[in-house]
Amino acid sequence: MNILETQHVKKYFATQKAVDDISLSVTPASIFGLLGPNGAGKTTLLRMITGIIYPDSGDIIFDGKKFDPRTDIERIGYMPEERGLYKKMKIGEQALYLAQLKGLKKNEATRLIKEWFTKLEMESWWNKKVEDLSKGMQQKLQFVTTVLHSPKLIILDEPFSGLDPVNSNLIKDEIFRLAKNGATIIFSTHRMEQVEEICDHIILVNKGQKILDGTVKEVKQQFKENLFRISFDTMPLNTNNDAFTIVRQNEDYSLVVKINEGHTPNDVLRYFLQSNANIYSFHEILPSLNDIFIHLVEGTPAARQFQTVTA
Repeated sequence: MNILETQHVKKYFATQKAVDDISLSVTPASIFGLLGPNGAGKTTLLRMITGIIYPDSGDIIFDGKKFDPRTDIERIGYMPEERGLYKKMKIGEQALYLAQLKGLKKNEATRLIKEWFTKLEMESWWNKKVEDLSKGMQQKLQFVTTVLHSPKLIILDEPFSGLDPVNSNLIKDEIFRLAKNGATIIFSTHRMEQVEEICDHIILVNKGQKILDGTVKEVKQQFKENLFRISFDTMPLNTNNDAFTIVRQNEDYSLVVKINEGHTPNDVLRYFLQSNANIYSFHEILPSLNDIFIHLVEGTPAARQFQTVTA
């Protein structure tokens, strides 16, 4: 049984279709990527899933029944992209207050907060105020308050925003650990490179609509172009053959080739095994998620945004 389903959900603001008939399914203990450019409808969809706003039409099913914010919200942890912290409040007191709002008793909440603060190297923060923290430090605090009560479903909207590489790895390791221990993670971002190593399943949305849905492996296989990179100890003398077309010849004695229709990688290998050069490596070049997204929305503002992100 899926932990979460949205069935044809729609949400309009005036004449804008923020979410336009999106259906998705999230399996338990998985890391699910909700991807798309800014303004694609991701945050609106997440706010409906968490009961902050209601869909104009369609259903949200949580853990096998229609989602009811009054009873289900304590089993969900939501970390929004915007900061939801009280700037003047001491950090330890704030974490304790938010934990009690999620149903934890004070003693249990205090114990868990201290465990998480130790784990994420935040022990000295207890009596500091939020306004004294950097953006990245606030992000770590917000992550702790999101997962502290061990929610069944954890929703993270741009969780690595403001984090340096060391702290990004700390949070990433905890995301993997939480999923391994049975939590389901929905990870929303427009940074495709983070998704490739974290997510099991993804959907891409643009202009409020779902444009792609599948596992990372399935999506890459769907858009592959039969490109292979071959490295040699020296460049082969003869590279003309019906089995492939050379796309690029590199200075490091490697070729990028496209296998022609009706031929296989074995045909290419057989040809070069008979050449004057020794083969060091032979591997398929799969498109990145970023490349796939740009291909799907080519010429739109979304495509230009993604090209800027990876430039």
